[in-house]
Amino acid sequence: MFPVGDVNPIRTPAFMNHLLIVLNIIVFVVQIVLGERFILSYSFIPERFTALLQGSGDTGALITVFSAMFMHASLAHIFGNMLFLWIFGDNIEDAFGHLPYLLFYLLCGIGATALQFYFDPGSPIPNLGASGAISGVMGAYMLMYPWARIRVFVFPFSIFLGTFGVPALIMVGFWFILQLSSGFQSLGSIREGGVAYWAHIGGFVVGFVLALLWPRRHRRPAPAYYVARR
Repeated sequence: MFPVGDVNPIRTPAFMNHLLIVLNIIVFVVQIVLGERFILSYSFIPERFTALLQGSGDTGALITVFSAMFMHASLAHIFGNMLFLWIFGDNIEDAFGHLPYLLFYLLCGIGATALQFYFDPGSPIPNLGASGAISGVMGAYMLMYPWARIRVFVFPFSIFLGTFGVPALIMVGFWFILQLSSGFQSLGSIREGGVAYWAHIGGFVVGFVLALLWPRRHRRPAPAYYVARR
């Protein structure tokens, strides 16, 4: 089951979300050109950040908390992340406004890194990817638009029947449960690399809480089409 779009129109162009997508693509191209040295310099490496906290590390580790959010390990990695950001991000930007959305996105990314760091602060494995911040966007989306329809491709049925509309509460909620399950299963093997499930969980929780705390009077009203469907 893979999301390919949603049925939840926006009132204003999501130029900040588009800018984030473009920045991620640009950084990925830079990674390809500059290679491993660039990746190791700007990925978030827990043991490097731990050394900084202990007073013996490089202050450049602070920069990696942000730079790692725009880096990706492969073409499939960036494609999946940018697809999710394109589907869910425009509505959250529409609800929050452009600059608050950018701040929200960065805070979700920081929260994602913080939780992953908490579970293994001595790990030498580079952490990189936008999925923690995007998980926060998904957490906010599930809270604010629980019944918005997410168009999903279900193999092999969608080959013959087309995509299916699934409420965000079910689709995103099921995704989060999978992250929790995988996160607990990975606790003994975090240093082996792979998917940073706790970053997904941390970002999701931060995004959900921030959306919950965001004053309703400051939210932009939902489009009339979505209100009618509720």
